[in-house]
Amino acid sequence: MLLTRVFILLVALLLLLSVTVAQDLDKGFQAYDRGDYSEALREWRPLGEQGDADAQFLIGRMYDVGRGVQQDYAEALRWYRRAADQGDPYAQANLGVMYSEGRGVPKNEAEALRWYRLAADQGSLSAQYNLGSMYMNGRAVRQDYAEALRWYRQAADQGYAPALYNLGVMYDVGRAVPKDYAEAV
Repeated sequence: MLLTRVFILLVALLLLLSVTVAQDLDKGFQAYDRGDYSEALREWRPLGEQGDADAQFLIGRMYDVGRGVQQDYAEALRWYRRAADQGDPYAQANLGVMYSEGRGVPKNEAEALRWYRLAADQGSLSAQYNLGSMYMNGRAVRQDYAEALRWYRQAADQGYAPALYNLGVMYDVGRAVPKDYAEAV
């Protein structure tokens, strides 16, 4: 009986905490939408420090683009990594970009590939597109048009415009598929 009460109390506390976290995330989004980036950061930072992956990603993004804070790739990388280590596909995809471009870290295509794969396997359209580009151009992998086509198609099937374009180019020039201008268009 006592264990049941303790369990019910713990569940109630967890529900209350999750509602509070959602409200603070929402307050941050509202502030961000009205251009009050410092207020958004004030709402998200405590959540990020407590381990909320969504808040960690959002803080990383603010540092990455310099929105409401001085642009700081090392700080962006730190926040993205915290979210990515919890499985956040957006943070994983952005880490891939940072490693691919050498922003805040030495350029490392193999590390970019690793993060893109993690994000792409969770459905990140930008990561699927970036994997396609890596296979298309033989960056950190053996050039493989069929594999490029597979990743571009995954993102294109969900309407990701850059992947649609590259898929069209592949049909236009006949890479991994028969040359088909009508399909390219």
